[in-house]
Amino acid sequence: MQTLTIKPKAECRWDLVALGEVMLRLDPGEGRVSTARAFHVWEGGGEYNVARSLRRCFGMDTTVVTALADNPVGRLLEDLMLQGGVDQSHVRWIPFDGVGRTVRNGLNFAERGFGIRAGTTTYDRGHTAVSQLRPGDVDWDRIFGDEGARWFHTGGIFSALSQATADVTREAMESARLHGTVVSYDLNYRPSLWKAIGGPEAAQAANREIAPLVDVMFGNEEDFTAALGFEVEGVDECLTQLDPPSFGRMMERVVAEYPNLRLVATTLRAVISANRNDWGAVCFADGALHEATQAIGLEILDRIGGGDSFAAGFVYGLLAGYDVGRAVELGAAHGALAMTTPGDTSMATLQEVEHVAAGGSARVIR
Repeated sequence: MQTLTIKPKAECRWDLVALGEVMLRLDPGEGRVSTARAFHVWEGGGEYNVARSLRRCFGMDTTVVTALADNPVGRLLEDLMLQGGVDQSHVRWIPFDGVGRTVRNGLNFAERGFGIRAGTTTYDRGHTAVSQLRPGDVDWDRIFGDEGARWFHTGGIFSALSQATADVTREAMESARLHGTVVSYDLNYRPSLWKAIGGPEAAQAANREIAPLVDVMFGNEEDFTAALGFEVEGVDECLTQLDPPSFGRMMERVVAEYPNLRLVATTLRAVISANRNDWGAVCFADGALHEATQAIGLEILDRIGGGDSFAAGFVYGLLAGYDVGRAVELGAAHGALAMTTPGDTSMATLQEVEHVAAGGSARVIR
């Protein structure tokens, strides 16, 4: 595993470029989607969430490459993204046909869950604008060459939207690597996205073509098995207890299969109830396993986006010049904080992240 080389900020307009779908999340709060009479709305998307966190919490310059149908729902997403501060100069606006026969914006109906009732997600994202993105639609050499980017992030959610989006993922990665930009990929396996197009076998075929182009890979126990086909004895037990060594063995196998990977990182989560989890994170780098301090019995308001927030904190640590161990701690702290507020995206501050990463308590700050 080679040392990760990151371009200096002085050479780049962007600290991070994200590629992915931005959806409108409709949240019934403490209720159920099926009986709701009102929804809170947020913007969210696995890849976008990382860019937004890096901008809002960590003060870095980020942009998102995506596409939206040009209608009031798309403009609502634009308004929400403006609050998040992520640059929108690379958003493609697609003319709306009036009813969504050819193009539309994605919706995500999400329940937080409570106690023994698990959180749920119901997607409504067929024929969305970004799922129709094709190779050649984006001038990647302009983004990574002329503008310059230190880091490029995308993931398995975007790649699952269509065969074309998987092709776009590889096209973007090839350009990023050509220009010396670090490439990260979150496996983010979602059974619902692959259900009608081949299931785990199709996911594994797509992700195995993408993996050789990745420098930093994120995932969890389900991602590595379902999305890449790796199985290691003891990993299933991580659903009920945190077991970093089992993940270390899996990560070692992944790196042996894909020697281009320089870092492999994951969150650890043992579910006690929907609103109480044991939480941690690990990173495999240079043959060693780096573990974050575990949070046992972490109280959770809304778990969606915790993994994305871990990735953002981890990437921030590396972009800021910290070592891998510090980056893992920052990522775990940021992921934990993000799950204390509603919505997919982080509302944490850098001061709060550093406080939690240093072992600070929840005592009132006056």
